[in-house]
Amino acid sequence: MSGPGHSSPGGGQAIEVARRKFLVGDRLDMQKLAAELGVDRSTLFRWVGNRDRLLATVLWSLAEPTYRAAVASTTRNGAARIADATGAFGQALIDAPYFRTFLRREPERALRLLTTKESPVQHEIVGAAERVVQQELDRGHLIHPMSARDLAYLIARIAESFIYADLITGDDPDAAKAAIAVAALLGDATYVPKGISS
Repeated sequence: MSGPGHSSPGGGQAIEVARRKFLVGDRLDMQKLAAELGVDRSTLFRWVGNRDRLLATVLWSLAEPTYRAAVASTTRNGAARIADATGAFGQALIDAPYFRTFLRREPERALRLLTTKESPVQHEIVGAAERVVQQELDRGHLIHPMSARDLAYLIARIAESFIYADLITGDDPDAAKAAIAVAALLGDATYVPKGISS
């Protein structure tokens, strides 16, 4: 993810410390983080941006390898490959204790950072999905009247609807339903998820 934090050694260190705190379920506190790094808040803000920006950077730093692993975990092609990847990614997020802790502790902030165009996180997730969709289109495994970008945006929104269902509608999160819905969007009405609990 581009932006504050990667242009200085201090920024990189700040992001790494923030990641470690996030992974053990701690709330990111900019004052405490600055003190731990031995700098004042203004220096920390210059390095990584405000708290929301730092959270977004940390979230994508964790989501990006998770999504790559989800894509690599399937051997299927076309709509099934994209649906498998969506489901595996969703299941990983649902199963991550640190992630669920963050969602429960700061639900409104989490939804804003993860599901709106104002945050870089959704932009990055849409971009990652677009690359996979374009691969399948280029390989001839997928034919669809919509563009890869538009499909990727819809895939991201479908995934959000089921992964964060507890925050949005009060229903249980369900990665399998996300995968099935993505397959249906892509024209595969016979898709059956593999290795995802429903």
